Amino acid sequence: MKSLAFYSKEGIGDVLLLTNGITDEDHLSYERKGDVTIIRDQTNDQVMGINIHRLSKHFKVEGQGLVKLNKEQEMLVKNLIKEAGFDLEVEIDREEKFVVGFVEECQAHEDSDHLNITQTRVSEDEVLQIVCGAANIAQGQKVLVAKSGAVMPSGAIIWPGELRGVPSRGMICSTRELGLEDIQNDPGIWVLPNHFEVGTSLAEVIQSY
Repeated sequence: MKSLAFYSKEGIGDVLLLTNGITDEDHLSYERKGDVTIIRDQTNDQVMGINIHRLSKHFKVEGQGLVKLNKEQEMLVKNLIKEAGFDLEVEIDREEKFVVGFVEECQAHEDSDHLNITQTRVSEDEVLQIVCGAANIAQGQKVLVAKSGAVMPSGAIIWPGELRGVPSRGMICSTRELGLEDIQNDPGIWVLPNHFEVGTSLAEVIQSY
């Protein structure tokens, strides 16, 4: 289970939340042992989340919201889950989620008058199919991609899904969605200058402006 880690002591309490997706709340089951709660999708028994209660008793994390645990903290989490009696493999997702992408293909969605299906390269060896509704999307553009697991400024998390029956793994962003209107405030997606390399992080892009 590759998970995002969230912590907000004032908002939620002293609980580390690990999540790897979303499902209908009506289909969730909860099992707690000691300071560990496992959340499963009852339809397929897949583990969707793990809560580590009374976290500060075990270790402290820096920051609020999405947090990046280090290797030592990840090992502590694994030990807590094992000591609680759960046989689960957990890996903390540290992958950069906002990166420069290149739209290699852009085809009109057959069941929509405004959606386009793109094949967008986000690294040397990874191409994502992303369905995009922006009027200015086109083949050959450099764009800013929120990959699966990205946490938007609004708090929404980008997960794989479908749009009009077509799988989509990510989101091609506008500056407004990223809270970066001071850089550019044009309608539609953020079309980047061509000199940015595929895979460049959003932080590096911002630094260049």
